[in-house]
Amino acid sequence: MKKPAKKSTAKRAASKPRADFSDPAVDAVFNAYPAPLKAKLLALRRLIFDTAKATAGVGRLEETLKWGQPSYLTPESKSGSTIRIDQVKTAANQYAIYFHCQTDLVETFRELYPTEFSYEGNRCILLNAAEKLPEPALRHCVALALTYHLNKRKAARGK
Repeated sequence: MKKPAKKSTAKRAASKPRADFSDPAVDAVFNAYPAPLKAKLLALRRLIFDTAKATAGVGRLEETLKWGQPSYLTPESKSGSTIRIDQVKTAANQYAIYFHCQTDLVETFRELYPTEFSYEGNRCILLNAAEKLPEPALRHCVALALTYHLNKRKAARGK
């Protein structure tokens, strides 16, 4: 009796879930991260896309590089402030989600989540690769960033 043929390595590799990148430069940046950080950053990327999809008024996200970092913009709706993600260069086990420093986003996050996150100045939430992603709080922060301009416009109109 013949043993069933083993699947080829190429087929096994192709069946593994992988992120689909529309920009090869972004793909290259993710592929350059060390494996543990890459997995965390890909999970954070997925959270950003999922949150955008679930948040009214955001529309399509554009993924590109800004300052060499994966960045997420709302080009059609212009509803949000740019979000960037990257490893923290000075700490091998940390990665961060960056926000425009001239917004009050990080200040708002500090008020809402004083103990859930570590922060760096007025520009980012620091995350530890050894810890579980605090998804509910992080989804809320991402939604606030993706609707930052939309919410400012509504406030200006008194709605």
